[in-house]
Amino acid sequence: MFIGASRGVLGLLRSVFMGIRMWCETLDVRRARVAVLVAAVVGLLVRVVIAANSPGPADVRFFQGFAKAVAEHGPIRIYEQSLPGLPVYNHPPLAGWMLLGLNSLSEFGMSFATLIRWPASIADFLCVLLVFEIVRRRTALRTAVLCAVGVALSPVLIATSGYHGNTDAVAVMFALAAAHLLADRKSPLAAGVAAALSISVKFVPVVAIPVLLVAALRSGRPVLVRFAAAFTAVSALVWGPVLATVPQDLQRNVLEYAGGSYRFWGLVRFADVFGLPESAIAFMQGGGHFLFVLLCVAVGVRLAWLRPAQLPGVVAVTLGLLLLLSTASGLQYLTWAAAGMFALGFWEGFAYSCVLGLTAVLGYSGPSPVRWSEPALYLGAAGWIVLAAGLATGVHRLLTARPAVDPPGRSGRAEVSAPLTSQPSGTPEPSGSAVT
Repeated sequence: MFIGASRGVLGLLRSVFMGIRMWCETLDVRRARVAVLVAAVVGLLVRVVIAANSPGPADVRFFQGFAKAVAEHGPIRIYEQSLPGLPVYNHPPLAGWMLLGLNSLSEFGMSFATLIRWPASIADFLCVLLVFEIVRRRTALRTAVLCAVGVALSPVLIATSGYHGNTDAVAVMFALAAAHLLADRKSPLAAGVAAALSISVKFVPVVAIPVLLVAALRSGRPVLVRFAAAFTAVSALVWGPVLATVPQDLQRNVLEYAGGSYRFWGLVRFADVFGLPESAIAFMQGGGHFLFVLLCVAVGVRLAWLRPAQLPGVVAVTLGLLLLLSTASGLQYLTWAAAGMFALGFWEGFAYSCVLGLTAVLGYSGPSPVRWSEPALYLGAAGWIVLAAGLATGVHRLLTARPAVDPPGRSGRAEVSAPLTSQPSGTPEPSGSAVT
């Protein structure tokens, strides 16, 4: 099913994007938003149809088991339960409340296997709109439309959200929303709420929290106080009951979870291919993975300090770098960088979505998502290189381009000023240059 669908999607992508590019020549912002909304709806329908007509991977069954356990023991006590036949329940507290709600809906006759794919599919829908608003403030309007349509039609996101489900896409959506709200909308309270929700549904965006805090600091003390207050309040509301009740179980299952031990992706895959000692690979997948996390945070914090106005792109780089350096393998993890790469640039997102979209399709079409075929392994390695190249060009663009917004009443394009040739890339950008 996925091979046939992917051939059709990949075969049409180039012609679709070329047609959209020509159509966008005379587009204004209002019409562009309508076009992007249509693309988002089409993308959502594609995902919903796949979710309704496919069983999904084993994670669908695991989530159904988790949902029944949450309904029985509650979203707080679930962490201390022994769950025979199920993997470790490693999801943050908000995921438990989501599963409780989905389980209640399934009692009305709705298929849980379909419902569990809805949150990620809806998150992709919102990411389409987010990416458009992020990109249109920083480059040509037609590029923003192309990037948004790219998110809607991304084979990576269609496969991971429509078929796999999980909560990765939801966490990424909230992380990008937090960056957009803070840098572009000047809404630190809403940004703090979104940031707290991002790590409450999946802990992965924790690498973006220091980045957001630094950007808030660069915007001034009142912004930092509002952002931190909203983040702390929502985090306390969601995490507080679990921390007060089963702190050790939460730490063991969620905060210290290092991912699976498969060797299909990235540094661990290359280490295995090149014959590095088992002790080195075990260290990379064990305590060593925290060093990679710290590196991601350090890079993101530095970029946020230098270019606070480019915060959405900085968050995209941070999440993409986390995937690049990840020592865990999972097809759903490819979601971490998919929307963000389009926020960095169209060609970065297009290349990533095509190469790793085909990787995801082959992985899901095989006997198991955790048993990659040889073609999928080779494509995964190529996709890793594409991701590395896209992050490099994305970082260069963040450091050399200053965003500008359409003046009120102007339709058409947002313009990008010339690269900052008169200002060294290492010089901090004035906090007042942030996009309004």
